Amino acid sequence: MTQTATLVPVILSGGSGTRLWPLSRERMPKQLLPLLSDQSLLQDTLRRARAASPTPALLVCNQAHRFRVAEQLLSSGCEAGTILLEPMARNTAPAIAVAAHEALQQHGTGAQLLVMPADHVITDTEAFVRAAREAALLAGHHRAVAFGIRATRPETGFGYLEAGDAIPGSGAACRITTFVEKPDLARAEAFMAGGRHFWNGGMFLFPAAWVLEQLARLEPDIARCAESAWSNATRDEDFVRLDAKAFERSPSNSIDYALMERIDGTVMVKLDAGWDDVGSFTALWQLGNADSQGVVTVGDVLSDGNRDCYLRADHRMVAALGVRDLIVVETADAVLVAHRDAVQDVKRVVEALRAAGRTELLTDIPDQD
Repeated sequence: MTQTATLVPVILSGGSGTRLWPLSRERMPKQLLPLLSDQSLLQDTLRRARAASPTPALLVCNQAHRFRVAEQLLSSGCEAGTILLEPMARNTAPAIAVAAHEALQQHGTGAQLLVMPADHVITDTEAFVRAAREAALLAGHHRAVAFGIRATRPETGFGYLEAGDAIPGSGAACRITTFVEKPDLARAEAFMAGGRHFWNGGMFLFPAAWVLEQLARLEPDIARCAESAWSNATRDEDFVRLDAKAFERSPSNSIDYALMERIDGTVMVKLDAGWDDVGSFTALWQLGNADSQGVVTVGDVLSDGNRDCYLRADHRMVAALGVRDLIVVETADAVLVAHRDAVQDVKRVVEALRAAGRTELLTDIPDQD
């Protein structure tokens, strides 16, 4: 990392969190919810970003969430950063491209992007900061750096990074041999036993100018549309409203597929910091404060004789007796009851509600008198 380099946190807040319905809704997705504390996942991410770099973060979010994102940014206690508004979802590659243009304008050619999804949890901020600083040093030579999360279970819902040779002179970095798609259970168990595979947490660090050069080479349509959407954006105080027509023309692709898996020399910093993507109710159960029977309760819950359950009441009292391995989530307008093994399929409920025209159950949780 050179003396002129500036580490710019880029927080991606465009996810919908359908596997956390009925808590997560289109107008109030999971990153804006206080799922594990009195702060939202976005606010926790903002604080991690501030710990890693004094530079105000760039936030990329859906324009429908702009006021809530701005409000949470203000109440987080972090210095206000620029909020780039996506008119529609186009995955992470276009989002990172427009953030790279903004970072270069604000901070010059030394801008490095620390890309962080807004909907993840990291319990050990100090370990994350150490890893981010090591990644920033590596990015000066190796350009593309991923964060490999030390796996704690044979997870089938995550992609993996296979660790190769160690980087000389680096404490926790190595080359990436392969990017691996989400495995089946047997393969995930083999990854755990082998010890060479790490979760791909979707966090990256690379120079802003470099990522734009690579996208122009490998994904010219994304690069061209992102540049047009940014250069033709309108600015309203802290909001950058990307040009809708240009952004809509962009192909939808992740930064993993568009870039990281297609370039040589990508390196990984190993991260053991209590990470989870909070992608399902099982994650909330695992991260929650369970009693001696493995039961996590949130809100006004009466639990008697239950085992290994996540029981949440947001508006009315919930009573559960003699059950095990259940997820029960109560909101003002819906109740979810699911076996813990079925929580990855909650998005099918969302699809069924949409097909039935029940969109009032997907947009926002109504106020309760």
